[in-house]
Amino acid sequence: MPDLVHVTYEKTGKSKKINELGMREMQEKAYQGRTAQYLLLKAPPASGKSRALMFIALDKLKNQNINKVIVAVPEKSIGASFETTELKKYGFYADWIPNPKYNLCTPGEEKSKVSVFLEFLKNDEKILICTHATLRFAFEGLDEKKLNNTLIAIDEFHHVSADGDNRLGIVLKNIMSNSDAHIIAMTGSYFRGDGIPVLMPEDEAKFTKITYNYYQQLNGYEYLKSLGIGYHFYSGRYFKKQPDKKMSALAEVLDENKKTIVHIPSVNSAESSKEKFEEVNHIIDVLGELEYQDENTGVLYVKSIKSGKLLKVADLVNDNPKSRDKITAYLRSISSVDDIDIIIALGMAKEGFDWPYCEHALTIGYRGSLTEIIQIIGRATRDSNNKTHAQFTNLIAAPDAEDDNVKVAVNNMLKAITASLLMEQVLAPNFNFKPKDLNEKDNEEEDKNTIRINGLKLPTSQRAKDIIESDINDLKAHILQDDQMLKAMPGNLEPEIINTVLIPKIIREVYPDLDDNDLEALRQHIVTDSVMKNSTIEEQGNKKFIRMAGSFVNIDDIRIDLIDQINPFQKAFEILSKSVTTQVLKLIDEHIQSTKIEMTEEEAIMSWPKIKEWRCRTGLNPNLQSFDQKEKRMAEVVIFLKELKRKRELENE
Repeated sequence: MPDLVHVTYEKTGKSKKINELGMREMQEKAYQGRTAQYLLLKAPPASGKSRALMFIALDKLKNQNINKVIVAVPEKSIGASFETTELKKYGFYADWIPNPKYNLCTPGEEKSKVSVFLEFLKNDEKILICTHATLRFAFEGLDEKKLNNTLIAIDEFHHVSADGDNRLGIVLKNIMSNSDAHIIAMTGSYFRGDGIPVLMPEDEAKFTKITYNYYQQLNGYEYLKSLGIGYHFYSGRYFKKQPDKKMSALAEVLDENKKTIVHIPSVNSAESSKEKFEEVNHIIDVLGELEYQDENTGVLYVKSIKSGKLLKVADLVNDNPKSRDKITAYLRSISSVDDIDIIIALGMAKEGFDWPYCEHALTIGYRGSLTEIIQIIGRATRDSNNKTHAQFTNLIAAPDAEDDNVKVAVNNMLKAITASLLMEQVLAPNFNFKPKDLNEKDNEEEDKNTIRINGLKLPTSQRAKDIIESDINDLKAHILQDDQMLKAMPGNLEPEIINTVLIPKIIREVYPDLDDNDLEALRQHIVTDSVMKNSTIEEQGNKKFIRMAGSFVNIDDIRIDLIDQINPFQKAFEILSKSVTTQVLKLIDEHIQSTKIEMTEEEAIMSWPKIKEWRCRTGLNPNLQSFDQKEKRMAEVVIFLKELKRKRELENE
């Protein structure tokens, strides 16, 4: 199956250049918000969030009456990112020098580290590094006022949740309510696949947001020039020979010549064989034959079936503490592209794991969390001189009519496709959209990225402006994961209904406080942004044209009503329909039809002109039994309107 997403980059080198203080582009942007009490930093993996925190924390210690800094990370291994770092030699006024005694990301029980944490609050030490777990344990019975004049930095902030059972979320809320502590929240992704918000709106509103997007990061690299995202669907087991093929689905996509992280399925997923150690053996069998394991490093040496060379493989699925510690220590010490070839993992090596040479993130099994997907993609998008292309591949079980879990499999496939659509939106270049008649002069950089739209509305409140500025992709995540949208996107609703009825309904659910003008402005921006990122801009002579959904339009003539006639999310489903069997497509369609798409009066009224046009053109009423889903939907509209008319006549009797 071809890539659903393929994005190219210009290799400007901008995101890696440093200023006179030794800060990269993202770090300089983050530093501008250093005086905020609550700062939310959203930036991609490998953009330098750890060092950005160091710059801000040191400024707070020196200039902002902050006495202590506590850095909390989700895993012990990520604590290494906050060890002693020289900053002065690059132009900053201080180095980051934590006392090793107060780096609690070391082997041992989290609860036993609480006493060291509490001791730190009482002494003159300035910096403590711990895990999220240690932070949670330390707060059992702790008076939050002891954190006055303290900076709490939470790395991988998406682990926090507004869910009442999320302990880290409760800790954070209590700190904000009961102390004057400063908070820096850092994340490579703010999505939550389970739909639970990271913060409640009233708490999130207190944060100053600094957003550095994925396109800025990847476009500013030196070496990486393209990124592909592909989904491959298989029957049976991924490690067994596929029907009508000579090899397994795994063998088709696992390339020994690419530095690869393989994430095997969660043991709770349908794709898992429930035997995680056997799955590691299957992967090794695809690569070749195990020769030996290095006793000191834990590296497995596998002789390749294809080339005969010895491949270096790291097994992070093995949960024996001694074995795990050996191989993780080895991976932390990697300094050469030849040090490891393949890493096999289950729950590890997803976030905060730095292997710059990784070219391919191969994930087996459906991932319901958009956060997890984008974190895994981030493992392959580090810039390194050994690669010009990064690849994310997801192997997913295709729906099988004989399987009792066919509905689950269909839903997983639809959600996987929508995840790829969202990633395309996140990873593609950003545009600025302005009304055609707005009289203001753009600077040169804005001219390249600004598109003027006839009829475009601008938001009036700062709240709506902030959503467009920093939360647009999070809103798209809500839209793309909505059950109604999942059923509508393959083309089962007219584009105008999707864009002008369904999308604003979802926006209203997410942001109930917006007035009608801001809701419409936000809707227009979402739809326009999504359509443009699925389109191609071409130059002919001194004019620019945009090719979108089969139309070829002068960019000066783009109108919002024209954009509303395009399904912004259909491209991926068109690719899918050419890449899977007709039986799979039939199962998808049957599943969608078995769970009816709701109809609103607004949709029915909007559809009526098309029904009249249909009658004039065909001389027939639309058929409820038609195989054409749009004709079938029009027939449902006719029935809906008849029933609505009947009910109103009864009410008026």
